[in-house]
Amino acid sequence: MSKPKENIFDFKLFKRLFEYITPYKGVFFGLILLVVLLAVFSAATPYITKYAIDDSIEAYDAKDFLFYIMLMLGVLIFQTVFQLLFVYYAAWLGQNLVMDVRVKLFDHLLKFKMKYYDNSSVGILITRAVTDMERIADIFGQGLFMIFKDLLAMTVVFGVMLYLNLKLSLIVLIMLPILLYATRLFQKYMKKAFEEVRTEVSNLNSFVQERLTGMKILQLFTRETIELDNFKAINERHKKGWVKTVWYNSIFFPLPDLVSSICIGLVTWYGGLNIILANSSVTQGDLIAFVMFMPMLFRPLRQIADKFNTLQMGMVAATRVFKVIDTTSQIDDKGTYNAESFKGSIKFDDVHFSYVEDEEVLKGISFDVTQGETVAIVGATGAGKSTIINLLNRFYEIKDGVISVDGIDIKDVTLASLRTQIAVVLQDVFLFADTILNNITLNHPKITEDEVYQAAKDIGIHDFIMTLPDGYHYNVKERGVMLSSGQRQLISFLRAYVTNPSILVLDEATSSVDSYSEQLIQNATDKITKGRTSIVIAHRLATVKKADKIIVMDAGKIVEQGTHTELLKKKDGYYKNLYEVQFLQEAEVA
Repeated sequence: MSKPKENIFDFKLFKRLFEYITPYKGVFFGLILLVVLLAVFSAATPYITKYAIDDSIEAYDAKDFLFYIMLMLGVLIFQTVFQLLFVYYAAWLGQNLVMDVRVKLFDHLLKFKMKYYDNSSVGILITRAVTDMERIADIFGQGLFMIFKDLLAMTVVFGVMLYLNLKLSLIVLIMLPILLYATRLFQKYMKKAFEEVRTEVSNLNSFVQERLTGMKILQLFTRETIELDNFKAINERHKKGWVKTVWYNSIFFPLPDLVSSICIGLVTWYGGLNIILANSSVTQGDLIAFVMFMPMLFRPLRQIADKFNTLQMGMVAATRVFKVIDTTSQIDDKGTYNAESFKGSIKFDDVHFSYVEDEEVLKGISFDVTQGETVAIVGATGAGKSTIINLLNRFYEIKDGVISVDGIDIKDVTLASLRTQIAVVLQDVFLFADTILNNITLNHPKITEDEVYQAAKDIGIHDFIMTLPDGYHYNVKERGVMLSSGQRQLISFLRAYVTNPSILVLDEATSSVDSYSEQLIQNATDKITKGRTSIVIAHRLATVKKADKIIVMDAGKIVEQGTHTELLKKKDGYYKNLYEVQFLQEAEVA
């Protein structure tokens, strides 16, 4: 089977990009007009020079000669102004278009399921949102319009050459197909080369981002030498991709100069011979004009090839960006019920779930949480405790069963209102590189600074925040590195509390915090769970004992349910064994 023909220029992709030009169509058509004017002016100077020589210099007419000089000066001024406007507005259009595409991409990323991020590299997504976007901007700022301008200028120049002297034009025409074929061949290979380069750029970004994020692990396990070797290998592939483009450029770029020089020599020989022999078919003005025209005809081919490199990089980048935009990985948000508040009763009914197909994490679990009740979930690592949190917030879609709140299937509730009424405090607390205040409110316009102060006082952490430099306006830097793990957890408790949720979900691990922070966390837990339906993945004996009900999980199933006292009475019970192994040791240490 023959290989399908590869299109050097993807018109379908450009058509899609053109949809983003629509709001700026006035500027777009203005640029087209500038391209036409620049093409006309590019041919004007040699054309005027021809008549200045033939009509004025040969006739010794100083007055006419001065007119032609002033005419050329006027052409130069207009050409400069039009070129300035063209370069500015081409770049302006590219930046405005890419701003709109970037906003659409980021809006799309905000709505993806967690499963998408589980399977995607953050480094690659950053490349799509930042580096690839700049390449798309270059399509218009440095690629497409520049190519169109050069092609139109070449067409006008050759048209004027044909008009001035057919015989000299035929000499040029003989060489032109060779260069056009070489240009097309160059474009074909450069497209493949740039696809390879963009792939390696993404791989490099992904590798560096992940290693910088996990630098502590690399140093703890002395992986520096190994990771340096891995980086060298990726960097080598990246270098080879770029070297390939340089090799193609080095082969092609001297060719237009060579062809131009040959043509100038042939035209000079033929035209000069005709002038010497007094053949009226070629004038001195024709010869000078053609010598000026030929660089204008051949040099743009080299520039087009260079701009085509830019265009190809932009098209490859656009393909990758639109692939993300076209990805369908959103939670099905077709709910019609807008929950302004919940009473707080929760029901899981025979819920099955898999992160990976045919590998069930939850195997038909069922339980009820009564309004205002605090339920602790305990079990070994991997039992499925955190999965329950993810499913209640609809970060993932269940395979079978029903999850309902106040008797309403959560699929029938609008996603935004569901998540607004359920606050989650995760074990792995994430803070943005911003102030404590903004990390608490997440820039919610309806949460005032005074409300944050009062909420912090309510749960007993106001004094701790005020001990920090600048208090609530203290910048915690990336991922909250300026705070301890316990302090970060306290901030996350306050972030949940100020939203006044109907349901609270806590993954309240304190294994790596000091006793003072742990006491603050315990007090905060007691405060924010009071009177609210709460689901707690319990890591401490105090929380387990205080729970109204304990759900014991093992390997994706609920093996026991009951109060602390009830479960301890079960002979050889799972919870009793867990209590004796884990929680009792904690009690003895305390």
